[in-house]
Amino acid sequence: MIRRPRILITLDTSTTDRRGVTFETVDAKRAYGDQVAAAGGIPLFVAPTGVTDVLDGLAASMDGLVITGGDFDIPPEAYGASATANGSEASVGPRRLDPPKPERTGFERSLLEMALGRRCPVLGVCGGMQLINVALGGTLLVDIATDRPHALDHEQPTSPRTPGHGLHLVDRSRWAARVGDGPKAVNSTHHQAVDRVASSLEVWAEAPDGIIEAIASRKDPDVVGVQWHPELLDDALSHALYGRLVAAARERMV
Repeated sequence: MIRRPRILITLDTSTTDRRGVTFETVDAKRAYGDQVAAAGGIPLFVAPTGVTDVLDGLAASMDGLVITGGDFDIPPEAYGASATANGSEASVGPRRLDPPKPERTGFERSLLEMALGRRCPVLGVCGGMQLINVALGGTLLVDIATDRPHALDHEQPTSPRTPGHGLHLVDRSRWAARVGDGPKAVNSTHHQAVDRVASSLEVWAEAPDGIIEAIASRKDPDVVGVQWHPELLDDALSHALYGRLVAAARERMV
């Protein structure tokens, strides 16, 4: 029997009220785990922690990593920006800045560093892609609507289970050969995006308006970030992303 690689999937943090008492909770879309399992991996959902030996234990058990998205922002100061001045183009009007989740961001950053150190494949989804870029020295557009006023609406009003805009594969991308050259469309649920790309990363896909939609490590093409949510789509590109993550994890297991 072929061993299934263990893929860590990060959980979001929130609170819930039950019988008048507020509890801290963690959660994630089941679709993340379903995609990993369908691709041949074991999905292991992990909650944020700052305990060093717990992090070490997670790293030791990790064959691959999915950094999930969420309804929060990485603080601008984490990439040398501010809420009032950032981006490659002049800002128009006040920027939107969603509340940060520092515990979660710190946890995911630690897991990413450990995954890179162990040469584990990584898939960063939406905010997970943004974290990869920031952690490796890149920057973000604090708010697309104000930093790129002529861009598309990247928070589609329709269901995220349907595509919101097209996708252009960059010719120099090593991923183009993996996912084919035919027409592609993706969902879109974000108000921030990658601005300056970290020097160790390359762009392999863009939206029609030029907003960066996918990045990968120049040294390891199995360290990947995508700005959309492939776990919610049923198409060849989405399955290829999770399929390659699990295949790479299996190839690197010792």
